[in-house]
Amino acid sequence: MTDMFTKQIIASSLYYASEEMGIALRNSAYSPNIKERMDHSAALFDENGSLLAQAEHIPVHLGSLPWGLKNTLKYLSDHNIGLRKGDSIVVNNPYISGTHLNDVTVIRPIFYRDEIVAYSANKAHHSDIGGKLPGSINFDGKTIFEEGIILDPVFLMRNDEFNRDVISIFSSNSRNPYERIGDIKAQVAANYTGERRVLEIIERNGLDAFREARGYYLEYADQLARSRISEIPHGTYAAEDYLEKPDGTDIRLKVTIRVSEDRIGVDYTGTDGQVDVPLNAVLGVTISGVYYVFRTLMGSDMPVNDGTFRFLDIHVPDRTVLNPAFPAPVSGGNVETSQRNADLIYLALSKAIPDRVPAASGGSMNNIMMGGLNNGRSWAFYETIGVGLGGKLGKDGTDGIHANMTNTMNTPIEEIERTMPLIMKRYEFRQNSAGLGKYRGGSGIIRSFMVRDGEITVTVLSERERHRPWGLQGGMTGAPTEVRIFAGGRWRKGSTKATYYLKQGDIIEIRTAGGGGYGKPQDRDKEKVEADIASGLITRGYMERTIRSVNHHNMSPPE
Repeated sequence: MTDMFTKQIIASSLYYASEEMGIALRNSAYSPNIKERMDHSAALFDENGSLLAQAEHIPVHLGSLPWGLKNTLKYLSDHNIGLRKGDSIVVNNPYISGTHLNDVTVIRPIFYRDEIVAYSANKAHHSDIGGKLPGSINFDGKTIFEEGIILDPVFLMRNDEFNRDVISIFSSNSRNPYERIGDIKAQVAANYTGERRVLEIIERNGLDAFREARGYYLEYADQLARSRISEIPHGTYAAEDYLEKPDGTDIRLKVTIRVSEDRIGVDYTGTDGQVDVPLNAVLGVTISGVYYVFRTLMGSDMPVNDGTFRFLDIHVPDRTVLNPAFPAPVSGGNVETSQRNADLIYLALSKAIPDRVPAASGGSMNNIMMGGLNNGRSWAFYETIGVGLGGKLGKDGTDGIHANMTNTMNTPIEEIERTMPLIMKRYEFRQNSAGLGKYRGGSGIIRSFMVRDGEITVTVLSERERHRPWGLQGGMTGAPTEVRIFAGGRWRKGSTKATYYLKQGDIIEIRTAGGGGYGKPQDRDKEKVEADIASGLITRGYMERTIRSVNHHNMSPPE
């Protein structure tokens, strides 16, 4: 019988081992997207594929990495593929691994005395994996085949030797083959790190203690989670929200949440069917959104493992935009639909626990993909741009941050200008973008890229152009997302879902959405109002016009 102290040490060691995996991946990677923006996640699993510990990296990977691991193990079993010591599996097929093609998953079985005792796994966003456009994310593709190379589970390593054929196929389909090779080897290094730490735990404590401790920790998370969600009033709560198709029409997302004694049902019946643009989100992404929202409501001390979300019953109808069938395009579902799903669940829960739920965030990852030729070599660049968080009871929304389903950093300007034919013209908070309220929303961001040399292809995939981020309890909506293009000596309005072909001196500027406000703006503390104006984030005229519009029952802020 293992004592409680040892159980806690083992559980904490697993958590920090997953964090160390992420550090190894970041430090070994070649691409700015992983090394600088940290667009990756790492986790450890038991021999049955149950999540033991997951580092606090990317929320959209929260449910998709465990979902993908179990799918991969089933795929291997169905195809009679056995694993041996020294093997590594690579997969990026979203319908198996759980997000989109750019997110490449690498899995390593951990053997102890010729027996699989755990798995180390990680997922990292590769900046380009082929497809019709640089960055491998488009806005109008009708099938997944337009989005890049597809890898079902295949051996990346056997007997700790790389499968050169697989690496060659993977890298040759990218506009950045050098980066692809470096990044995938960094993923292998991360899994080696996880393996070393698990084996050290077993050697120190024994296999029986290891298994007993992890079982205890799963049950502990389950019981703690049920205790935390018991604070949500029993009842049924529903909400709808919308995605914006490139043709100007909307895609409806609908959720009904049923809260009972120790279970919560999340039902997406009524959500629109899958679409012929890349806004479909595979089931792993949808599950991640549910996990993320409830994780934020359970406290910062809540562990994340297979026991954490056992109280949830999730139903997503087949062939809907939140659970499509192959080969529907999905590149934007991971980044945009995931954000709207989080907003949707928060909106439903605001009817149950309005004092704990924030107003809508800027609601988009604001994806920008670029590429072309630089000194005769092809290049591709990908990043997301922050937004304003929604205000909530007692707290203003954070300005200019990667919100909800993303947890990445920005790409440093120095890195962009050093490695790509680009010049950053503006990078600042967006004035008058915050949704006003007793607790205002956060401000969005203005980020402008100028072409320094040659010609480039730029694709934007963003949201909240027509449907502004909503406020709560009388709070105002945040400003919508805007895109501007400077070409031919003049500025023109762009679209949030489009591809542009720019040449030297041209500029593309993204103005991201602000967060919604919480509470009536006229109830805001006067000292906070003056501080907002003094900071330059909000002008006095904008504030006064907004108050007048509220008094005339117009709940949308003036332009």
